[in-house]
Amino acid sequence: MEAKVSEILENILGMLALEGSFEVIEGPEEVTVSIEANDSGRLIGFKGDNLDALQLIVNQMVSRKYPDEYKRVVIDVGGWKKNKEAELEVQARRWAEEVLENGEQIELDPMPSWQRRIVHLVLEEVEGVESESLGEGRERHLVITASAKKPSKKPSKKSLTE
Repeated sequence: MEAKVSEILENILGMLALEGSFEVIEGPEEVTVSIEANDSGRLIGFKGDNLDALQLIVNQMVSRKYPDEYKRVVIDVGGWKKNKEAELEVQARRWAEEVLENGEQIELDPMPSWQRRIVHLVLEEVEGVESESLGEGRERHLVITASAKKPSKKPSKKSLTE
């Protein structure tokens, strides 16, 4: 699958006249692509829109050309996606703290599904808050609220002789 994804990327990046290199690593469940380009910003786009589109196109091409071998392709350019994931993890914890402190819900700006997923996963680990995706298409966004169930308190240890 590595060679097949590489061939598709070479064609696409060639058509875009971008100079740089990429590395393709096939894992058990997905193929990861790391691209280093001279004009990374053009490939990433505003808020990662171009990167999301490139990933979608590559995934559709791979799934149609090789349906029996298909694995999801995840593309990063210049470490932008990896850095964005780390930022979102930190920010999600801050949003959770804010909701827990004041009890008011937070409605976030629309974001792509992969970013919403990261926030959902981080918030699943935080007791006392829950998140929900609302809206459709490009307007889909997260709402973070205090959960109906209160955070559980750790049970006190008592001896059997008490």
